[in-house]
Amino acid sequence: MVSKAADDDFLFLAEDETDSEAETQSSGEWHLLIVDDDEEIHTVTKLALSDLLVLDRKLVFHHAFSGKEALKFLVNNPYIAVILLDVVMESDDAGLKVVQQIRDELKMDEVRIVLRTGQPGYAPEESVIKEYDINDYKTKTELTRNKLVTAIISSIRSYQQIRTINQNRIGLQKIINAGANLLEQHSLHEFSEGVVTQISSLIGLHAEGVLCAQIEDDGSSSDNIYVLGAAGHYAPYIKCKLERLNNSRIIQQITTCLAERRHIFTDKDTVLYLGNIDHAAAVYIETNRPVEDFDRQLIEVFLSNISIGYENVTLFQQLKHAAYIDPLTKTPNRNEFTSLLQETRRLDPERNVAVLIDIDHFSDVNDGLGQETGNELLIAVTHRLVAQFGEIAQIGRIGADVFGLIGPEQALTPETLSGIFEMPFQCSEHSLQVNATFGFCRLRDSALHGLTILKHVYIALNRAKKHLAQNYEYYSAQMEEQMVDRLVMLRSLRSDFQKDKLQLWYQPQICLKSGNVLGMEALLRWPQPDGSFISPAVFIPLAEYSGLIIEIGDWVLQQACKQLQSLKTQGFAHLRIAVNVSMPQFRNHRFVQSVIDCVERYQVDPALLELEITESVVMDDPKIVIGALNKLKGFGIKVAIDDFGIGFSSLSYLQQLPLDRIKIDRAFIQDFDRPNGTLIAETIINLGQKLGLATIAEGIETKAQEDAVRAMGCEEVQGFMYAKPMTASDLVKFLSKS
Repeated sequence: MVSKAADDDFLFLAEDETDSEAETQSSGEWHLLIVDDDEEIHTVTKLALSDLLVLDRKLVFHHAFSGKEALKFLVNNPYIAVILLDVVMESDDAGLKVVQQIRDELKMDEVRIVLRTGQPGYAPEESVIKEYDINDYKTKTELTRNKLVTAIISSIRSYQQIRTINQNRIGLQKIINAGANLLEQHSLHEFSEGVVTQISSLIGLHAEGVLCAQIEDDGSSSDNIYVLGAAGHYAPYIKCKLERLNNSRIIQQITTCLAERRHIFTDKDTVLYLGNIDHAAAVYIETNRPVEDFDRQLIEVFLSNISIGYENVTLFQQLKHAAYIDPLTKTPNRNEFTSLLQETRRLDPERNVAVLIDIDHFSDVNDGLGQETGNELLIAVTHRLVAQFGEIAQIGRIGADVFGLIGPEQALTPETLSGIFEMPFQCSEHSLQVNATFGFCRLRDSALHGLTILKHVYIALNRAKKHLAQNYEYYSAQMEEQMVDRLVMLRSLRSDFQKDKLQLWYQPQICLKSGNVLGMEALLRWPQPDGSFISPAVFIPLAEYSGLIIEIGDWVLQQACKQLQSLKTQGFAHLRIAVNVSMPQFRNHRFVQSVIDCVERYQVDPALLELEITESVVMDDPKIVIGALNKLKGFGIKVAIDDFGIGFSSLSYLQQLPLDRIKIDRAFIQDFDRPNGTLIAETIINLGQKLGLATIAEGIETKAQEDAVRAMGCEEVQGFMYAKPMTASDLVKFLSKS
């Protein structure tokens, strides 16, 4: 048997002194992997092939010294054209196993494999050729330099042919798929990528460094040129503006091609014009060599055949553009922004955050200065957002005055976003200073679906709008849980109200001088199946928020009037009932008339019905409230202000309100034990006396509190000391005893 050292000498035989058919000019590279456990084999193989040029390209050598090392290398380097593979390495059949894994596991069917062995008896040539997808199988003694060069040239040509066939297939498949799925969101990009892949294969390239760009909007400025399809190292720039490539030559060549509507062929690159005056595109290819006349003819035939398809795809894309792009700001609309949220959440949830920006009181700009000025403000905000965050974040307009951003959490902070609104926005002749509210959601804290993420950001935004101390909020799961609880409670409240399960209870109001009952306050109760009650402080705000309070308020008025009618028949005709009224009821244009109709329907004395309002209701919209109360007062209905002193209302409104009574809040009564604790209650009572209004103190629980308010001149009281709230039937019993 010939020794391994003797095997290696074949590379220096005299017959190998003949020249190869390689050219002298190199304009590319073929990557060759040598796999052998003998380091000397690597050296002599590289030495024998170092000056070889195949199809104008030089060889680049890579090395592996075992089958395992070769497979590891190929996983990360799939661009290898030829592998020179030793059969016997760490095991007798190591090379054959590597071939199997390359084809079956790595799915590398393009790379060409030349097997070499120093032990031909172990793996017979005929069986190996039949069973394995290889290019050649030689013993090291017969593989002289001339035969090695021949094997390499043959393998590279085979590799190139297979690559070309595959690229033709892939390119055509992309075009076919795009044509068959024109309504898919990314059809234009898939079509464009198929075009550039196909063109590159026609001229014998491997789709490396290829891109396709199209003019969007009007003009030929590079600011309006976008990368639609790309291959190789330009692939990450799909959907980006052309200048993002940061390559002045490419920008210039594409801009020139589009402006002059012609192909450009140079020694370095090829730029092809596609489409017509309405739908123009340029295909840029890094050829690094002149394109032959025959290849140019092939390209022109291909472009003429594909141009109609390109125009059709572009027309569909324009329809999609209208569906996914906001026409005013030219940024993604709600639909597209939702897709971007989902895609970013899938790719990089850890560092990115979604933000919603709500311009405060934007409707005032539209109403006061006109919609045109409002539009100019939205465009100005967009420009400032793009200038600040356009390079790092996705920006969209997803509502009338709501913008969305997706980007790195470290850059999109409450401070940086607030900075956008520090300076006024110039809109025609107006300089507008506006503020904004922000909702944040870290993508890692949200769901996978775009709509769910958007819902979470809106939850944070709505919470931020209720903040008094800050103009932003970050989403947390607890927020959604609370919202779900509120929705469940609201559904239950609506259901129980429709099933007539709500109850109206009454708490007597007492005259301090005589000790007699003067009237009652009607209090809403929501009983539960277990015998408990949900506090009105919990469900009344929920009913107000949902608008259900309008129906509930009408029902309470009807029950109160029925109760007045019933009390009259039972000998208590002089007693009044006070009913609480909320702001949504005042905003209902039918409110005043519905109260009057209710009083007339049940034929009760309007002076026995008293409407209680809080300071916050008055301050919400004084004009509406005062106007409604004046109409009701004119009909004879009494009016009381509840919880007086708790809010921050102006005393000027107190003079304008048609009041009959002031209620002193229980919070001031409970302060009597503190130093100067009686001061506010005493001031309110004196104020009532000066204005000619009756005063009633609520929350009286002890004899000391009663004595204190009597000494201050208070006329009426209400509290647990006299009676707790009770049902209608218990009220009649209480009144009978009193």
